[in-house]
Amino acid sequence: MFLKRDKFLVVGISKSGISATNLLLSKGAKCYIYDDYESAKIVDECKSLQEKGAVWVKKDEVFDLLPEVDVVVLSPGVAIDHDIPIKAKKLKKRIIGEIELASYFCPSPIIAVTGTNGKTTTCTMIDVLLKGGDTDSCLCGNIGTPLSSVVEKLTENSVVTLETSSFQLETVSSFTPHVAVITNITPDHLSRHYNMENYVFIKSKILMNLRESEYAVLSYDDAQVVKMAEKTRAKVVFFSTKTQVNGAYLENGKVFYKGKYVLSLDELPISGEHNTLNFLASLCVAKIMGVTDEAIYERAKTFKGVRHRIQFVRTAYGVDYYNDSKATNADATEKAIDAMSKPTVLILGGKDKGLDFIRLFEKIKTGKVKSVIATGESRYRLLDSAKQTGYANISVVEDFYVALRLATIIAKEGDCVLLSPACSSFDRFNDFEERGERFIDYVENIYE
Repeated sequence: MFLKRDKFLVVGISKSGISATNLLLSKGAKCYIYDDYESAKIVDECKSLQEKGAVWVKKDEVFDLLPEVDVVVLSPGVAIDHDIPIKAKKLKKRIIGEIELASYFCPSPIIAVTGTNGKTTTCTMIDVLLKGGDTDSCLCGNIGTPLSSVVEKLTENSVVTLETSSFQLETVSSFTPHVAVITNITPDHLSRHYNMENYVFIKSKILMNLRESEYAVLSYDDAQVVKMAEKTRAKVVFFSTKTQVNGAYLENGKVFYKGKYVLSLDELPISGEHNTLNFLASLCVAKIMGVTDEAIYERAKTFKGVRHRIQFVRTAYGVDYYNDSKATNADATEKAIDAMSKPTVLILGGKDKGLDFIRLFEKIKTGKVKSVIATGESRYRLLDSAKQTGYANISVVEDFYVALRLATIIAKEGDCVLLSPACSSFDRFNDFEERGERFIDYVENIYE
């Protein structure tokens, strides 16, 4: 890739697209920008990028431009089956994503973390443990800060912990992290990736270019992930809560790494099997990166979880409120239900991603959930799944705020209200953070 010679088209002027454009412009590249939408915010961003030297292309111009372009850079929100990448592929243009672009300029080793659930918590834990070892650690990616926005500030002594989604992995071809972590694989984003086989393949691309000198940290408790070990030349390090493996594992409530005791599980301030697995994955990475046992022990005891993931908000009128807005699929919601210790009013629903909720309602039937409120675009799919499993204690409301008020009415002293939607937020909100913040605002304004 020759920056001064090649012409780039950045498609999707989101946070990632803006950062990718700024990076290209800083390197002196000829850069065109395009977005399907022309909201006030996108227009403002495009004008700002124009002032820096980008060329803003409109809908009636973009396809005529494609033959002149050398590289198409897709933002994560732009699917590979969008009309632009389809035509670009026919024209034999190179198609990459923001993380691949940024990785070309990254002087630091990258720890890339993917999986259906647990990515954000695992990345945050890794960052905490690395900083305990006095590492210049940079946390970025799908967690909120694009790699392309920080890459020019990094050095050879820095370490990047990069949360990597399936949307980002869709476009990688030469991306090569030093350590690749896969937390788990369960059905998600099937409306974009079409089927489970394709989704698994896209997730496995994180391992594709690893060499013998690099590492794959994989969950031994997930059969799909174990199979992926066959796809890499890297050193494979497993983690498990059930089996004594070659990496981190749990035995009688104690955590070990390669046979050596690290700490007792009850010393961790976070609870739940999902968080134990997240910690075991993080421990493997910390050890690979040379963090001492003493530093790991001290830092692990300080970690209290991440915002929007089974986050306790407050108790009002004897009811505990938990924000789990980051649960955008059924598997994540099942884990949140397991973490509750009281009768639970569960708020489900959001953008319909074409997922099946049958297994979720089978769990709800036998667990501690006393009532379900289904809301958002997916509410009738949720209702249908409830009916198929014979679960009757479900209310259906379209509006998110009506759902919150109804949950407050249903919940009694000694109960908890859990927002764990099992769906993405894009039917009403910009992202799961906005949805979670609106829930927190509502709960904090319940007056006693």
